[in-house]
Amino acid sequence: MTLLITLDALQTLDAIERRKTFAAAAEELHRVPSAISYTINKLEEDLGVALFDRSKRKAELTAIGRLVLEQGRQILKASDELASLARQAADGWEAELRICIDSILSCDSVYELLEGFQRIQPKTEIHLIEEVLGGSWDALSDNRCDLVIGAEGAPPGPGFVIHSLGKVEFDFAVAAGHPLTQLPLPLPASAIQDYPTVIVADSSRHLPVRSSGLLDGRSRIIVSTIEHKIEAQCKGLGIGFLPRHRITEQLAAGQLEVLALAAPRPPVEISVAWQRGNKGKAVKWFVDRLKQMAFDPDTGLLINKMNL
Repeated sequence: MTLLITLDALQTLDAIERRKTFAAAAEELHRVPSAISYTINKLEEDLGVALFDRSKRKAELTAIGRLVLEQGRQILKASDELASLARQAADGWEAELRICIDSILSCDSVYELLEGFQRIQPKTEIHLIEEVLGGSWDALSDNRCDLVIGAEGAPPGPGFVIHSLGKVEFDFAVAAGHPLTQLPLPLPASAIQDYPTVIVADSSRHLPVRSSGLLDGRSRIIVSTIEHKIEAQCKGLGIGFLPRHRITEQLAAGQLEVLALAAPRPPVEISVAWQRGNKGKAVKWFVDRLKQMAFDPDTGLLINKMNL
């Protein structure tokens, strides 16, 4: 297929408009003025339109010429970006990096990492997604992400590399004034059977779903995020375990109360995880820095191990 508009023609048109004359454009592009005139004349002939109004002393763009220039500059920019991405890929940097953050974590620590990464590699496009429970492993297994931060528990099979960040502590929490707050502690399993349990739905698409902190309540309220679970429990709609670091504000405000159970929930180990065969420089950059960090169960932040 013959291209009516070439990158060379667009570059020539752009140079003329910026430098205001054909002669100045020729100087910038290291060509003779006749070559510039030929390129524009050929473009006008191929398109069947006049790009310059030559009735005046100095050639000026026509309305169609202005349209071609404005759209052409977007093509030139895209061409430059494509060339940059090609050079970037050849150097081992990914054109895009997809990071999955497990919903058990907040994004605050990750934002700090992103800021540092952008200073050295701003051309890599970052995609952040959030998954719940086994959904993080499912996204990594299904190639919907390149790196998981906060993956819970063990990987679903071989082929993954993990680095432990630490353990998340869970507290059994109920709304302030809930009937359970009037009972002696620790609460036996029989004491909570009359109250709905609020649980967050696993976001897995292909892997078997995982359950988390299920209680022997008679009914369940299923929500899609940790935030919704906290809100539901603050309103007294149900009971359940919540990550300790996610409810500090609600406890301080008197919205929630923590109650001891006879069978408390053990801590959950969270990790950084990636595919064993992934050799991308961006993944390595994040992994190297995350290996220097650990999860603080009180603040919920990833902090430098030296500060622990």
